[in-house]
Amino acid sequence: MIIATIIITTTSIATTPTITTATSMLTTTNEPVAACDLAEREAAALYRLMTWLSPAFPVGGFSYSSGLEWAVEAGDITDTATLADWLDAMLGDGSGFCDATFLVHAYRVAEAGDEATLNDIAELAAAFVPSRERQLETTSQGRAFVEIARAAWDADGLDAMVAACRTPLVYPVAVGVVAAMHGVPLAPTLHAFLHALVSNWISAASRLVPLGQTDSQRVLVRLEAAVATTANRALHATLDDLGSATFRADLASLRHETQYTRLFRS
Repeated sequence: MIIATIIITTTSIATTPTITTATSMLTTTNEPVAACDLAEREAAALYRLMTWLSPAFPVGGFSYSSGLEWAVEAGDITDTATLADWLDAMLGDGSGFCDATFLVHAYRVAEAGDEATLNDIAELAAAFVPSRERQLETTSQGRAFVEIARAAWDADGLDAMVAACRTPLVYPVAVGVVAAMHGVPLAPTLHAFLHALVSNWISAASRLVPLGQTDSQRVLVRLEAAVATTANRALHATLDDLGSATFRADLASLRHETQYTRLFRS
């Protein structure tokens, strides 16, 4: 087993340095494997993650802004600093953390073949969405992700897991189930999902503010530690830890439904 340990130093509001250790395991088996076999497994997992969570994967993510369009019009987001603050809150205290936690739990029960619990998690994840447009966003992307994965990247047991859910799979649940059925390790899946989520938010904001390409990358850099911290929290969170405190972001999502001029669907 190969274990990579990354030490991330962050500073709290009280200016007290904190150390977060994120351990990423590219293989999850205790059985001895040949070096060539290990390389093949890692390459396959990395290839699939890069494909599934690439902006080119056709789930329609470019059509949605998760309420950012209204936040820009309202003047809450005007530059890189205000965008980074907004996204940091969404990531750590809002939909980012909730989606990450749902992905983790969906992955684990799908890996265990627990269809009944997966259905419960899918229903709870759908109920957590705060607005009609966000519901459209996450269920449309979830449906597209599963359909394309099954058509091009099918795996044993995937159909049964999807059929066990009586509600449409929201996007993070869909990613968790597909990754589990393909045997792609959880920790890299979670980090890749959060990176793709943040990248899509920044892409929408770059067209709305607007921001240049370099400024957009600066925002992504500022959120690197927040992505790692959120992933670490989600890996250890229970469903009782779920919750959101980003009321302004939820309000933005609700008010976008009646916004006069819109480029995005959410």
